[in-house]
Amino acid sequence: MAGRTSTSEKQHKHADGVSEAIGGGEDVAGLSLKDLIEAANPALYAEVIARESTRLYGEWVKIMIGTSDRDVPARDWRFSDPAWRDNPVYKRLAQGYLAFCESVDKVVDNNPDWRKRERAKFLTGILTSAMAPTNTLLGNPAALKRAYETCGASLLKGYRNLAADALAGKRIPTQVKSSEFRLGENLAVTPGGVVYRDEFVELLQYRPTTTEVYEIPTLMIVPPIGKYYFMDLAPKRSFCEYAVSRGVQLFPTSWRNPRKEHGHWSLDDYVTACLSAVDALCDTTGSSKVNILGLCAGGIISTMMMSYMAHRGDDRISAASFGVMLLDFGSEAPIGAFQSKPVLTLARRRSAKKGILPASSFAETFAWMRPNDLVWNYWVNNYLTGNDPPSFDILAWSVDGTNLPATLHAQFLDIFQDNPLPTPGALQVLGHPVDLSSIKVESLVTGAISDHLTPWKACYQTTQLLGGKSTFVLSNAGHIGALVNPPGNPKASYYLGPTPGPDPDNWLQAAKKYTGTWWEVWADWTLKRSGAERTAPRALGSERFPMLDAAPGTYVHEAA
Repeated sequence: MAGRTSTSEKQHKHADGVSEAIGGGEDVAGLSLKDLIEAANPALYAEVIARESTRLYGEWVKIMIGTSDRDVPARDWRFSDPAWRDNPVYKRLAQGYLAFCESVDKVVDNNPDWRKRERAKFLTGILTSAMAPTNTLLGNPAALKRAYETCGASLLKGYRNLAADALAGKRIPTQVKSSEFRLGENLAVTPGGVVYRDEFVELLQYRPTTTEVYEIPTLMIVPPIGKYYFMDLAPKRSFCEYAVSRGVQLFPTSWRNPRKEHGHWSLDDYVTACLSAVDALCDTTGSSKVNILGLCAGGIISTMMMSYMAHRGDDRISAASFGVMLLDFGSEAPIGAFQSKPVLTLARRRSAKKGILPASSFAETFAWMRPNDLVWNYWVNNYLTGNDPPSFDILAWSVDGTNLPATLHAQFLDIFQDNPLPTPGALQVLGHPVDLSSIKVESLVTGAISDHLTPWKACYQTTQLLGGKSTFVLSNAGHIGALVNPPGNPKASYYLGPTPGPDPDNWLQAAKKYTGTWWEVWADWTLKRSGAERTAPRALGSERFPMLDAAPGTYVHEAA
């Protein structure tokens, strides 16, 4: 929900955000050198800057004369080549760079204002990642070896990759070989159909794979800033496929990709669309109750809908589960780097002018939040070593985004800036005050332990805001990685603990670690709240809501 990444036209367009953010021209997500100086506040922290400068110079002297005991970590992909430990020149280069990064981090960490600290971390992270020696050919022994082994062919291929990205107007390197993925063929292939469609959303119903299903269905509300099929990746990696295999009647939303003429679409429109989906789902299944699964920003929309329903006396919601959802934006999180009034004002102005916030803006901003992994990793892979981008389903999804209507974007920014959701009545939807405590149904809240967008302790706060009994599950992996982690992964794990109290650290201390994924916890929890089993329906849809198209539907094919 931050503003878009803007860059000037230079030879290496994907790196422009770095140069412009540091050089004072156009900015990265509205942040510039001025923000970095304000966040780091060198006048206030002159003492720590002087101390770290002295320590850094002393460390550099040790490095130059070969007496430094600083390790060069092989687990860091940039320094995985043995030359970084075996070659004295490369070893000193890596040690000097890592010492510099460490000093920058220590200076930034001394800012007591967490929002300014996160802003400084974001901007200095861009700076230090851009300075890594591995981003240059001579500073990358693996790339030099590759060039030697291929007689220069890798350099030619890298130049072609760079030229192709430049001609395509890309501002960050291509992250995935998308041509190998096709919706309905090797992505989003869980059998089903569209049973409801309006101008905002399509509602999918999946065909049962069990002889019996549970009577209370689940409406899965996905974020409007991404296509739904991150939950329906390849077979055996699809949450939707897994849920259906457990007897869940699952109905995901598939949001339309808005264009400039849809810039007036608002939260009221999206909540209304979800209410219509509840109507269609109840009619299709014959159930008077519905379970909710709200994911990330889709969870925010879900809670607004549920608060509205509670205000109206609509008790059709049986239980609700949420994945990596943030409701309290006063919680410390890296995304707080953008919690600045001038930045958010600029973001509103930009999307209002276009009518939409382009999907590419989200992708670029989030990439610069993890530049080593999401920018420079592909720079090295595609350009310096001349390899093709990787072929991975979740990366194919990440570059197939959805735009955000300007009005909805502005409303999300207001929520981000003013943090109204924890305060009953501070926000209205469909003319009624939003009160999270009015949501009395049981809830299952999931956080991800290494989530850089919605940190788990901030997600945990949801259990304290909703009015019903909550269960919290803490998954391993990051924001999206946790959601798409299928059972059977030996590296997957999660924590379950007692009834969540005010302190997340106390909860974690009392929690027990299990091997597996949150999918299994969610399915077990949901089925207990899904009523009795009954014979699975033979056909999709109903007389009022007949099947319109086969899954994955039509909206998912619309490009941003």
